[in-house]
Amino acid sequence: MKNLITSILCLLLVCHLSAQGNRTAVLEDLEKAQPAGQSAMNKATLTSASRLFKDKDDLTSVIVIIPSGTVVDVLGADETYLHVTYEGEDGYIQRKHAILSSAPATSSANEERIGTVPQTRQAERSAQPAQRPVTDRRTYLTNKYGSDIASRMMAMKIWKGMTAEMVQDSWGSPKKINRVISGNDVKEEWIYSSSWLYIENDTLVEWGPVR
Repeated sequence: MKNLITSILCLLLVCHLSAQGNRTAVLEDLEKAQPAGQSAMNKATLTSASRLFKDKDDLTSVIVIIPSGTVVDVLGADETYLHVTYEGEDGYIQRKHAILSSAPATSSANEERIGTVPQTRQAERSAQPAQRPVTDRRTYLTNKYGSDIASRMMAMKIWKGMTAEMVQDSWGSPKKINRVISGNDVKEEWIYSSSWLYIENDTLVEWGPVR
């Protein structure tokens, strides 16, 4: 009798393990057959050139200046800054310099369709003249601000009411930036070799010689 019961239990155990194996195989087949979905990724488009900071609490930690119109991936945000990635660099930009949006990530199916563009469309694209980057500083400033302001910037002049971006286009990046945040107000002291500039809420309000 004991041998019979043992045989029955062994048979039930084998059947159970076999059923589990079949179920696992079916689930794996379903996962393989399921198409990959599109995942949403937050993005932001810069409305003006913005400095990318490695540390948002240290304005001397500028990594690079991101051009206006650039689309960046957004990792997080607070009231003042966006945490973004740009060309492999991870850092922070001022929130007021960008517009948030949400765009789906490109799926593999879309990539395949892009790869099979008809030859006629490829020929049309190749026939279009490539846009040449602006390398002359005066031309760049004239296109951006107009001839009068460009001439003043070429002469390294500054004036009250300039934006921080205009100051940087005129004098370049400062050697050091001291920053104080009080509520929604951001006050910065830009230190150059022989001068200091006081910028409040992205506007130049005062300057003087370094002593």
